Amino acid sequence: MRLFLALEPPDDLRERLATLADLAQTHCGGRRVPDASLHLTLAFLGEVDEARLPALVEWVSGQTPIGGVWQLDRWGSFRRPGIVWVGGRTPDPALGALQAGLWDGLQALGLGVRPARFVPHVTLLRRAAWTAIESLEAQTPVALDWRWQRLTLLRSYTEQDGARYEALAHSA
Repeated sequence: MRLFLALEPPDDLRERLATLADLAQTHCGGRRVPDASLHLTLAFLGEVDEARLPALVEWVSGQTPIGGVWQLDRWGSFRRPGIVWVGGRTPDPALGALQAGLWDGLQALGLGVRPARFVPHVTLLRRAAWTAIESLEAQTPVALDWRWQRLTLLRSYTEQDGARYEALAHSA
């Protein structure tokens, strides 16, 4: 099964992110990420054998993130596959420490491969015209604060109309 660890936005922030996704789609086209799927990926584990799930659920449930406030204040894009996202201009030390600590624990469990770098972002669009980002940023500045504290283990299902996620565990 395909798994990842993420932060999920509170409902009020999810609504504001959804509004930004609508605006981005107007400028850039592409396929909009459904509101329920908006999140910040901290650790993508890829395919994990189902037999390993109980230990992973127990480990995630035992995590106690300190929490923090992530400032989302910029638009961004990844050229391939045309991802448009929002994130922060400056690195958030607490978020970086959380992500690094999670990878330390995951590697001790023998799970996943730590990425070379971490670019915290919330994907809003896929297969979009990323070149329209400059005009979007000029017309619609981003200024959101995300108070985060709870980690979620999510399972990803790929369906015809995109990915669907199921929460399998939450941190304390």
